[in-house]
Amino acid sequence: MSTAGTIAIIGVGNMGGAVLAGLLEAGHAPETVIAGVRRREQATELAKAHGVAALGPAEAAERADVLVLGVKPYQVVDLLRDLPLRAGHLVVSLAAGLTTASIEAAVPAGVGVVRVMPNTPSAIGEGMSVISAGATATPEQVAVTEELLGAIGAVAVVPESQIDAAAAISGSGPAYVFYIAEALIEAGVHLGLSRAVSAQLVNQTLVGSSLMLRESGTHPALLRENVTSPGGTTAAALRVFESAGLRGTLLEATRANRDRSREIARGEG
Repeated sequence: MSTAGTIAIIGVGNMGGAVLAGLLEAGHAPETVIAGVRRREQATELAKAHGVAALGPAEAAERADVLVLGVKPYQVVDLLRDLPLRAGHLVVSLAAGLTTASIEAAVPAGVGVVRVMPNTPSAIGEGMSVISAGATATPEQVAVTEELLGAIGAVAVVPESQIDAAAAISGSGPAYVFYIAEALIEAGVHLGLSRAVSAQLVNQTLVGSSLMLRESGTHPALLRENVTSPGGTTAAALRVFESAGLRGTLLEATRANRDRSREIARGEG
């Protein structure tokens, strides 16, 4: 049984929507989940699609014990100042780059703040969420956050100094995987496969490889070596990846991601 109480998800866009769908898929009762939205049309759509109450942000916050904020980072502080927050409330922020200190400065005393970076596979119960506790969050509130996000995938707790780096891997990671899938499908088409067959090959290969990596507990280098015969076809392809500097490109890309998150935290656009 959940100890989170009533959960209000305020801002049901890509990430907030993924958390909402994931919680319901994981078995949270619709009456314990509230969608906080401003547009009446969106409220109607959510109520019809998920069977949850869809209310204005202030009313949703008033009824909830836990507030999950899925709005844009620049909207968070102004939103919090308009909500009827009370001591004992737990605010869970999904906003990239926004520090717990900046959120704590906008809420009353006694409100716990936890920063989370989930990812979109949360919508199918296979998410990866990174959690960092603010100074005001109690151990019990951190445990509630872990339970909440654990319903939609795996959870890692890290110091806030590391959350931007962690989010650069898992938060944006699905986009990297989809980018690679897109490129591999196009490669198959260029090799003469139909798009449908190429997509089937790529999709199932990614699913099977990911499950094998997770379930086997084997280091990815060993799994790669098991596929790679000396002087064979896989070795030829991997040699191209190495000569193109793929490892260095991934390092550069994730550093750029982390640095951009830090820029957002400093208010630099």
